[in-house]
Amino acid sequence: MLDSSATAWAIDTDPAPRGGFRAGADATDLSLSEVHASIAVPRVGSWVKRLIAFSGPGYLVSVGYMDPGNWATDIAAGSQFGYRLLFVIMISNLMAIVLQALAARLGIATGRDLAQACRDSYPRPVGILLWVACELAIIACDLAEVIGTAIALKLLFGLPLIAGALIAALDVFLLLLLLNKGFRFIEAVIMVLLAVITACFIVQIVLAAPPVAAVIGGLKPTTDVASNPEMLYIAIGILGATVMPHNLYLHSSIVQTRAFAPTDAGRRQAVRWATIDSTVALMLALFVNAAILIVAAAVFHANGKTEVVEIEQAYALLTPLLGGGIASLVFAVALLASGLNSTVTATLAGQIVMEGFLRLRLPRWARRLVTRGLAIAPVIVVAALFGEGGTTRLLILSQVILSMQLPFAVIPLVQFVSDSRKMGKLAISRGAAVLAWAVAAVIVVLNAMLLWDVVAG
Repeated sequence: MLDSSATAWAIDTDPAPRGGFRAGADATDLSLSEVHASIAVPRVGSWVKRLIAFSGPGYLVSVGYMDPGNWATDIAAGSQFGYRLLFVIMISNLMAIVLQALAARLGIATGRDLAQACRDSYPRPVGILLWVACELAIIACDLAEVIGTAIALKLLFGLPLIAGALIAALDVFLLLLLLNKGFRFIEAVIMVLLAVITACFIVQIVLAAPPVAAVIGGLKPTTDVASNPEMLYIAIGILGATVMPHNLYLHSSIVQTRAFAPTDAGRRQAVRWATIDSTVALMLALFVNAAILIVAAAVFHANGKTEVVEIEQAYALLTPLLGGGIASLVFAVALLASGLNSTVTATLAGQIVMEGFLRLRLPRWARRLVTRGLAIAPVIVVAALFGEGGTTRLLILSQVILSMQLPFAVIPLVQFVSDSRKMGKLAISRGAAVLAWAVAAVIVVLNAMLLWDVVAG
């Protein structure tokens, strides 16, 4: 399947300042060319300055690991099984850390994002297939964001879901404003919203006061998962939906916004700092996802409310069970921040995928309106025909679509970073390749199981 003669995007070892992109590439073929190598990286000085310079892309990526699509699964896991599936969240996050580090390595070593790498290496029909699959995944992700934002607006302001979905379309103007202020400004806004989400769940955990021993016990793997079909199904859902395919395209591109030294040493250092950035950011995502499950376990499971599976159910029960009026409010605020955050990253991923696979450029406002329009239409139709319960099922469907696309992103990524012809001296070692293929295999198999369970009812 891989065209062995396609080495056009192999690593450029020319020490001349090329900003980390391949030899012969022109400015129109750079990933996110308008912000490529736009953020200065100090070549000398303390490690703190270099770490700060590289901090940012990992936090944009982490948004996909705590978007509204993950909330319902974590709530269901906590309400039905208490703390026993905490270890699944931990394992899934470790897998995500591995794959995101590989995506960053690909972008830094080759100057190509994952979409460009696929276009350069595969026959055109295969590239078109991969592009279509990724576009469907981005639309599915956007669908989850529309539903999450609409639910948050309903919870906070009492707006009908249809009205909330229509208002969600207006975020295109917010995004355009952010993009005009530069990539560093986007990163700052994302970090602020992540801080809001984190603070909200810190408040939730303090109010819920979960037993520490039970939380620690939940981090220990249990064999109950294998013997309990319902627990296994939710565990597969957590693992299978954790890695967002568009995040791999996104991360391989936005790490190139850093103007690191285009030498072997400069690239190696950039890989190290980018890996630290994404690892720290994904540990934050681990906290948020674990916090959702812990709150659900402490508030719902502990009080016999084991059938809470919807976001709105959780919101309605939080204040009565915790006895504090602020509990439901901070929950809804965190959900709204999550939806707004996901808007930015999904749009950037859409631009990267379209330009990388097709070299087709659309104005950002046009790209955003198209994808958001495709996401809003089914929300409005389903909400009108089937009510709010239908939108919950639509949210689940969006996660299944994401699961279907995941192998089309993970397998090429691991294949590329294992190839020294493409990566040069930054190709991963044989041991790391074995680990990466094992992670890819586990995620692909679990997603296939999840898809089969959903199709089989």
